[in-house]
Amino acid sequence: MVEISVLVGRSSLPMHQLLRMGRGAVIPLTASPNDPVWVLVNNHPVARGDIQLDDDKISVEITGEADVYDYMAGP
Repeated sequence: MVEISVLVGRSSLPMHQLLRMGRGAVIPLTASPNDPVWVLVNNHPVARGDIQLDDDKISVEITGEADVYDYMAGP
């Protein structure tokens, strides 16, 4: 069995700020709503995709292969 994850965005915060967060805290991400997402298999980037919303379902449409160097470079 493999684990599939979708990475929507990233964020960097100082540890003290992270430790002060509680319920309802908002973490800003480096992504915009229409940015492509990363599709990870067992935490390894394998594809890029777009978020699809259909009524109450969320899915990812695969748009291409992942560029590992681009993934490692971050935002």
